[in-house]
Amino acid sequence: MNRLGLIAGNGKFPIMAAIAAKQQGINIIAIAFVGETSIEIAKHVTKIYWIRIGELGKLFDIFKKESIFEAIMAGQIRSIHLFKPWLKKDSALKDILKKVKDKRGDSLLDALAMELNVRNIKLLDSSFLLKDCLAPKGLLTQRKPTDNELGDIEFAKKIAKEMARLAVGQTIVVKNKAILAVESIEGTDAAIKRAAKLGGPHAVVVKVSKPNHDMRFDIPVIGLKTLKILKKSRIKVIAIEAQKTLLIDKEELINRANKLGVTILAFEV
Repeated sequence: MNRLGLIAGNGKFPIMAAIAAKQQGINIIAIAFVGETSIEIAKHVTKIYWIRIGELGKLFDIFKKESIFEAIMAGQIRSIHLFKPWLKKDSALKDILKKVKDKRGDSLLDALAMELNVRNIKLLDSSFLLKDCLAPKGLLTQRKPTDNELGDIEFAKKIAKEMARLAVGQTIVVKNKAILAVESIEGTDAAIKRAAKLGGPHAVVVKVSKPNHDMRFDIPVIGLKTLKILKKSRIKVIAIEAQKTLLIDKEELINRANKLGVTILAFEV
């Protein structure tokens, strides 16, 4: 492989993927989204095209022009944009929206993958460049969870997995075996903030992947921004699914968590 398309969403995941590709001698042709993708990514790719959310036809045209036959998606494009009155949908996006059975993220991503496949573009596992950044099983930080916190994690795991199966969200926040918040379309950070407002400090965050998760799409991630939200919310524990969660800035993340006294525990379901 010497050329790879990158559909770059928000956050640091697409930047990490681009850097890893460059280190492996892969030329990245990136499609970035105005107002969503970090401008920093331009430093790390061979070529970049900026389009607006809703301009799906341009994405197809760019990959055709650049002779891209393999691509990855890295970083999220928030589906809440679909409900914004300012969003201008081109004919390609309108066609996809007519075909999907609902507007859940999974349905939209599956439809996009099918449209790319029709155009001879294969979507690859978006973590294949960053296998070392997937969370290994076990306690990743110095602080051990208390018995009460372990009880909350066990209580929350199956519930979180079921919410993920239903494509409601992949994160829940619990305290003393009571559910404070279930992530929905607003995203993980907002769900944690909502839980802290409702239940106060010392809750537990549990984040999972969907059952039979398609690793081409929307891999769960945690990073320094997550720690910042946890600190502000006075939450000391986040439990994540091993080998299915990407650790952004892995070493710094763990070092910072240790300084803050935050537990990061990776479990298998």
